[in-house]
Amino acid sequence: FLAAADGLGSIAIDTTQLNMSVTDPTAWATAMNNLGMVPVGLAGQQLVTDSICVPGFDPSLSMMTGITPINPMIPGMGLVPPPPPTDVPVVKEIIHCKSCTLFPPNPNLPPPSTRERPPGCKTVFVGGLPENATEEIIQEVFEQCGDITAIRKSKKNFCHIRFAEEFMVDKAIYLSGYRMRLGSSTDKKDSGRLHVDFAQARDDFYEWECKQRMLAREERHRRKMEEDRLRPPSPPAIMHYSEHEAALLAEKLKDDSKFSEAITVLLTWIERGEVNRRSANQFYSMVQSANSHVRRLMNEKAAHEQEMEQAKESFKNALTGILTQFEQIVAVFNASTRQKAWDHFSKAQRKNIDIWRKHSEELRNAHSEQLMGIRREEEMEMSDDDSGDNPSKKLRVDDSALAAQAYALKEENDSLRWQLDAYRNEVELLKQEKGQLFRTEESLTKDQQLQFLQQTMQGMQQQLLSIQEELNNKKSELEQAKEEQTHTQAMLKVLQEQLKSAKELAEINGHDESQANEINVLTVALVNQDREKNSEKRSPGLKSEKEALLIGIISTFLHVHPFGANIEYLWSYMQQLDSRISASEIEMLLMRLPRMFKQEFTGVGATLEKRWKFCAFEGIKTV
Repeated sequence: FLAAADGLGSIAIDTTQLNMSVTDPTAWATAMNNLGMVPVGLAGQQLVTDSICVPGFDPSLSMMTGITPINPMIPGMGLVPPPPPTDVPVVKEIIHCKSCTLFPPNPNLPPPSTRERPPGCKTVFVGGLPENATEEIIQEVFEQCGDITAIRKSKKNFCHIRFAEEFMVDKAIYLSGYRMRLGSSTDKKDSGRLHVDFAQARDDFYEWECKQRMLAREERHRRKMEEDRLRPPSPPAIMHYSEHEAALLAEKLKDDSKFSEAITVLLTWIERGEVNRRSANQFYSMVQSANSHVRRLMNEKAAHEQEMEQAKESFKNALTGILTQFEQIVAVFNASTRQKAWDHFSKAQRKNIDIWRKHSEELRNAHSEQLMGIRREEEMEMSDDDSGDNPSKKLRVDDSALAAQAYALKEENDSLRWQLDAYRNEVELLKQEKGQLFRTEESLTKDQQLQFLQQTMQGMQQQLLSIQEELNNKKSELEQAKEEQTHTQAMLKVLQEQLKSAKELAEINGHDESQANEINVLTVALVNQDREKNSEKRSPGLKSEKEALLIGIISTFLHVHPFGANIEYLWSYMQQLDSRISASEIEMLLMRLPRMFKQEFTGVGATLEKRWKFCAFEGIKTV
């Protein structure tokens, strides 16, 4: 067999398992004919160099052109080799066992399909077994994939095989698609195409769950160990009170180096309630020892303050010296910029000197401001000292303990006053909340109902006012119409009497028919003139500036439309300017001004249309 060193690793084989030489093309063709398969062409060009092949191997006997076959059942290698390089593809080859032979599938066919792998799968389903295949033959074929723990064979040519480890399942899946033949028989019962797939078993899933729970326990343990490692150390344990321990603690309280540790123990004992009548004197002495350190601490604070003052003074002196040197440097730059020396420098030198001078002046100003700030602070401290309100001076006197007690009392008084203010604020808030609670839900609903009734009443009042206005307008229009009707009837009677008298005179005088027609025309003209006068009397003046604007716009619109426009066209134009205006309002306005606008009918029958025209120029001429 072949051993490929480039990406495939070293390969070894037990020659005792081989019953037929792969390098014999005649044997290969006979095996393929027995399976009813057309032999694949064996000639081809070698794609793998001889340096990585086993000596004496003929590369022209590969299954496909230029592809070197490998045996997946070689002991120690496994059925799933490492991923080969893309330029050296790998195909399956014939596998020989003692009781059977496995022939690979056609490499041109797609790979066999498998179901989704269950978690912790160690069991495979093997279908397509020969009818005469026994459990021993199945054991012989699949034990090369790994240790088999159980085989469950069915009477319907399939079985389930459970391996010891999960990776062995991948090796068994590699055999899917192989054709299995028992011995050298050509009987159909002795051959079958294997189909190997993942199987779902309760035992596998249970072991997988146990493994996952074990990993989760290990993870929790690791996290706990990490938290314990990062947790800050616990404080040292406090010993229990006894007379011996109290005596040792009293000695520690007198020692300045052990005072911090001893005062913690004393505080713990007092909080535990170790003070009683028997131990009261001992505790009092320890408290007295703790109080004796107050003077020491105040003296240390005063010493540190004195060191701070000295450091401030030295810093101020050093800053003054630095500022003096800055002043000297700035003076040098100013002297260099004078004409005597400035003219002798080059352009680049002048530029550098100017930059240096500005930088030095900025630094000098910054240091000067800092020094002035320090002096202002000193002046403020001196004014505090003069007024006697500086606590640091008080603490430097011999009676520093009393001063510290007074300062503590002052702070306590301030804290009590702040607490009192906080309590007052809380009481006020409680009063406000209590006052708000008195307003029950019934009062809130009554307020809402009252507000709703007020809104409805206001709406009804507005509707009543608008109805009254409309009623007054209608009454005035009705009165005007009645007056017009009576006036028109009176004029009609007068004209009828005049007409009769004129006809009688015409008959008496013998006038012809043409003269009678002229009299009728004159009477009609008089009636029209009277109507116009009545309409002028009846038409009131403009009510508002809005009506004047509307008349001007409508006049302009109709003036550019000499043949007139219907009311819908005019209303659509006015709607673009004022969306609240209506067609009836425009028509009423046009009817109120008969000398400016007149109405004409055009068309016949269904095409009859009513148009308005602008006639103000004609009205002026007639007037």
